[in-house]
Amino acid sequence: MLERSFPINHVVELSELKDRDGVRHPRILQQQQQQQQSVGSVVDFPVQGTYDPFRVGLYFTRVQLGSPPKEYFVQIDTGSDVLWVSCASCEGCPLSSGLQIPIQFYDPSSSSTASLIRCSDQRCSLGSQSLDSSCSKSNDQCIYQFQYGDGSGTSGYYVSDLIQLDTVVGDSTSSNASASIVFGCSVTQTGDLTKSDRAVDGIFGFGQQGLSVIAQLSSQGVAPDAFSHCLVGNGAGGGILVLGQIIEPSMVYTPLIPSQPHYNLNLLSISVNGQTLPIDPSMFATSGSRGGTIIDSGTTLAYLAEEAYDPFVDAITQSVAQSVRPLVSKDSQCYLVASSTPDIFPIVSLNFAGGASMILRPQDYLLQQNSVGGAALWCIGFQKIRGQGITILGDLVLKDKIVVYDLGGQRIGWANYDCTTSVNVSTTSSGGRSEYVAGQYNNGNSLQDTRYSLILIVFVAFLLQLSVIVFS
Repeated sequence: MLERSFPINHVVELSELKDRDGVRHPRILQQQQQQQQSVGSVVDFPVQGTYDPFRVGLYFTRVQLGSPPKEYFVQIDTGSDVLWVSCASCEGCPLSSGLQIPIQFYDPSSSSTASLIRCSDQRCSLGSQSLDSSCSKSNDQCIYQFQYGDGSGTSGYYVSDLIQLDTVVGDSTSSNASASIVFGCSVTQTGDLTKSDRAVDGIFGFGQQGLSVIAQLSSQGVAPDAFSHCLVGNGAGGGILVLGQIIEPSMVYTPLIPSQPHYNLNLLSISVNGQTLPIDPSMFATSGSRGGTIIDSGTTLAYLAEEAYDPFVDAITQSVAQSVRPLVSKDSQCYLVASSTPDIFPIVSLNFAGGASMILRPQDYLLQQNSVGGAALWCIGFQKIRGQGITILGDLVLKDKIVVYDLGGQRIGWANYDCTTSVNVSTTSSGGRSEYVAGQYNNGNSLQDTRYSLILIVFVAFLLQLSVIVFS
C-alpha cells in the first residue's frame, strides 16, 4: 500500500532551494556538452513524498535489491541515469532521516546473487562512456564518481544483483518478477548528501543512457521502453510511477531532441493569458553553447533561461497589477493577495514542437510562502538561470500531471490529471497491446480501504439499530 504523506518540520528558504537545485545544474550542463520488446504486465513502483519545497520536498520510491531482498528508499530522478544506494562502510552517509524512513545500507557480501562489475565486463563500458564512470586498474573494479558544483557528490563501485519487481496482474499488485541489473554501491558522500533532514538511501536515475534501470530492463525484455509518473501536488503527496505508458485521452506529445543525455524538449514559446511573450525562440534551443529545455523530476523548482525570465515575470505582474501588491522578497518576485487562493493569476502555456502545449495553472508556477498583514504572499516559483542558456522544468511544474516518457517512440507526453486516482497503463508484448489499471492499489485511500470502511459503517449502524430494539 502506498503511503502518501510524511511529517517534515524543517522549513527552508527559497534561496536554499535554489542553491540545492543549483547543485544539479553544473553536471547537467557538463553532460549536455559531452555528447521493443516488453512484458505483458505493468511494473509498479510505490511513490512517497511531496513537491512542497517548504517541507524540503522530494518524491521517492522503494526498491528491493539482493537475495534475500532488502528494501531501500531512493529519490525518483529523471535528470540522471544510474540507480545507486549507500553501501556498508560508507563515509559521510547519513544514519537517520528527517523523512522518518529507516536508513539502510546495501552489503554485497550479504546477497547470494551479488557480483562485482569488473573492468572487462561489457556493462562497465556503458558507464565509462561518460566522465562519471571509469575503471580502477588496481583492483579491476568498475567505479563511478558523481561530483557537483558545490562539492556535493558520491562515489563508489558498480555491482550486479537482483531487483524485485511489483507487477499489476488482474486486480492486485504482487512481487512476482525479478531481474539482474547493474547499480552503484556508494562508499563516500559529500556536501548536501551527508545531511539527514531529507536523507534517502540513494537515487533512482530514470535517464535513457545504457546503465539506467529502464534501459537495462528494456534490453532484457523485462519491461517496456517507456515509463510514466503522476505526482500528487497537494500536501499529502505520493503518486504513481509505472513502467509502461499511461493512457489518457487528453495526452499531448512532443518529440525528444535526439542524442542528448537528458530529456531535452524543443520549447518554442511561452504564452500568458493567450498572448505570446516577446522571447527569441533560440533562447530555448539545445546547442553546443546552450543547454536547452530539460524535464527533471530531481529538481524541486523550475528555472528559465535568463533572456526569458524578465518577460515572463513582467507579463504575470501586468496581468494582476490592479488586484495585487507586487513586491520583491529575497530576490523573488512576489505578490500580496487578499485571497488565499491564486485564482486571479493568469494561465501560462509552454508551447513545444509538434503542437503540444503544457498548460500551467497559477499553482504550477507560484508558491505561497506566508501571510503579511492578513494578505497571502504568493511568489513566482520559476527562478532565473544566468548565463547558462538552460531551462529546467522541475517538480513545481510536473506535479498534478501524467508525464509519459516514450523512449521507444522518442517522445514525451503529458496531461493535467488528478494523481490521487487510478490510471490505465498500456504495455506491448509479442501477444499484442494490453492495458492495466494502476495506482488505485497504491493509494492510501484505496478502494479496498473504502470497502472496509463501508463494511465497518454498516456494521456499526447494525449494532446501533440492534441496541435500539433491545432497549426499547
